Amino acid sequence: MERPAATLGMRHVALNVQDVSVCEQFYAGLLGMRIEWRPDPDNVYLTSGNDNLALHRSPDNAPATEGQRLDHIGFFVASPEQVDAWFEFLGAHDVVMVASPRTHRDGARSFYCRDPEGTVVQVIFHPPIVSS
Repeated sequence: MERPAATLGMRHVALNVQDVSVCEQFYAGLLGMRIEWRPDPDNVYLTSGNDNLALHRSPDNAPATEGQRLDHIGFFVASPEQVDAWFEFLGAHDVVMVASPRTHRDGARSFYCRDPEGTVVQVIFHPPIVSS
């Protein structure tokens, strides 16, 4: 199987945090990121225009394990079809899948898999980022 077109790079990070509003103040208030989407009080998506930072309230307000706050990393692709192509390609190479491709409410399409160390990786088509 031939490798799909190259990714558009890693421009998405999702962090589990205990206090979403305090972290939002740091990233938006201090660093100047803009709020892209706030689906609910436990999640906010921020951008600087060519990137995306998601802040997710930690489950049950649990402290991070040994300082690790990373939820997943994301690689952008240029179309929804490329999301599906990458899913097939990585699956054919025995990559462990976490979630099948799906289209989100905001028009994004993505799936999740694990890298060899267990880090969750998202391959995503996200129109506001990809079109910029």
